[in-house]
Amino acid sequence: MVVVTGQNKVSGDPDDAMSSSDAEDDFQEPATPTATQAGQALPLLPQQFPEVVPLNVGGMYFTTRLSTLRRYEDTMLAAMFSGRHYIPTDAEGRYFIDRDGTYFGDILNFLRSGDLPPRERVRSVYKEAQYYSIGPLLDNLEDIQPLKGEKVRQAFLGLMPYYKDHLERIIEIAKLRAMQRKARFAKLKVCVFKEEMPITPYECPHFNSLRFERSESETKLFEHHCEVDVSFGPWEAVADVYDLLHCIVTDLSARGITVDHQCIGVCDKHLINHYYCKRPIYEFKITWW
Repeated sequence: MVVVTGQNKVSGDPDDAMSSSDAEDDFQEPATPTATQAGQALPLLPQQFPEVVPLNVGGMYFTTRLSTLRRYEDTMLAAMFSGRHYIPTDAEGRYFIDRDGTYFGDILNFLRSGDLPPRERVRSVYKEAQYYSIGPLLDNLEDIQPLKGEKVRQAFLGLMPYYKDHLERIIEIAKLRAMQRKARFAKLKVCVFKEEMPITPYECPHFNSLRFERSESETKLFEHHCEVDVSFGPWEAVADVYDLLHCIVTDLSARGITVDHQCIGVCDKHLINHYYCKRPIYEFKITWW
């Protein structure tokens, strides 16, 4: 009679068996995380939203329908609440958007019924509409004041490619002078001229002919730089010197800079023969505090 159990015990070396087990442990693959563990690490997608959505926008609370947030497909709000992205919630379960909520009500009113904000909030709502990429709202706001007028103004300023650089120069010069003198304000001279050709009053009737019949060499005789800090011009448009001065003061004031200006004369530099520079010179006073 053959005893199979005895042969099985003899054929297996206990030391060899333990070595084999250790070897298997060395090559064992890590355990796959369970669904519960994965859910704790990352939220499961897609995210489901209720039909009525409570919102916390920078600490301000709103409530709206999900369909309102998805009104226009190509907006950031539609993408955020499409279910493809995870939106965190606050302690009360409101969906949180890390953005100043001051004008978010205006955004919702447009999405709900197409309402536009009052004029005094148009610029601010426009910035929010840019952030949320709401194209229809941007188009509507650009077609009303003050944005419509701003488009016209920018078209005029586009005739002067160094306009913004000149504004920065005015600010920088005024700051340095005030700091050097330990003064509350600083003054600088600014030239604003529309026509490039210098004239004197009695030459006005001949202005057009002289302007177009000049040779290149003759034109160079009239080239010069007025002794000022910053110079704007020339340009070809109906808008005149006072219009550009208004733009300069408006843009400086928008940056919180207090500026006063007054005309203090003309350059009056003699160029050639009976030609003199007649570019107007303005004194700008920048007050810092």
